[in-house]
Amino acid sequence: MWLTLPTRLGFVLGLVFTICLPMSAQTYLGMDRNDYPGDANMVALRKTFAFTGYWLNNPPGATTNTWQGKRNTIQAMGYGFLLLFNGREYRQLQASGNAAQVGSSDAAAAVKSAAREGFPKGAILFLDQEQGGRMLPEQRAYIHAWVDGVVRGGYRAGVYCSGIPFRESNTVSVVTANDIRDHASGREIRFFISNDQCGPSPGCVFPKPPPKPAGSGVAFAEAWQFAQSPRRPDMTAACRQTYAPDGNCYPPAMSASSGVHVDVDTANSPDPSHARGK
Repeated sequence: MWLTLPTRLGFVLGLVFTICLPMSAQTYLGMDRNDYPGDANMVALRKTFAFTGYWLNNPPGATTNTWQGKRNTIQAMGYGFLLLFNGREYRQLQASGNAAQVGSSDAAAAVKSAAREGFPKGAILFLDQEQGGRMLPEQRAYIHAWVDGVVRGGYRAGVYCSGIPFRESNTVSVVTANDIRDHASGREIRFFISNDQCGPSPGCVFPKPPPKPAGSGVAFAEAWQFAQSPRRPDMTAACRQTYAPDGNCYPPAMSASSGVHVDVDTANSPDPSHARGK
């Protein structure tokens, strides 16, 4: 059947428009945890996860870093990386009397650790900012100095922080990620967002495809931690049944008896820190 000229033209334009539409971005499932789970468990976890968190210093609450020296082993398994550096809490910054100096010192430590572990220049190092809400002057000075120091060291800077609105008053709520980005003074910062609140979090699940990082509520997020171990009861009441009875999140390859619980992440890349190198 022949199409009339307007119809044929509309068909062609529609076809061109369809072809030119960007393909939906692929998402990848990852995990992070404070303690290295062991080589055998990492092999099993690779069946579920494309990337893993990797601590460059002692994780929160820890006195040692069991990830240290594992980069080549993990890369050989096929994992991508989410490089994490445990930052300082407000009380430490306030007590230091010079938060910017502490930030510069910690940046130098992060750069040295990343280089020692063999991660290539240009990889993204994420500063673990555990405390949420609006950043206080000391916190802002620390973050800015850390970002500047990491960039001077040849790496790119990111921040792991909350994407959950923090209510300051009856009329004002602050999202930590937005606050940091809005006051970055031109600095390029990548964001790994924490939001385990159900919803938008689906809870302790391992969907294919994983949710998009922007689903965290932070449109510019490149990675999203949507489940934590142990779960936070106030945030996860709506999806508590997705977690194990002990409150932790165990991936399909691991039983609760294994003790290998994880935080579950999603990212726009199978190597969110772009750290695999050659």
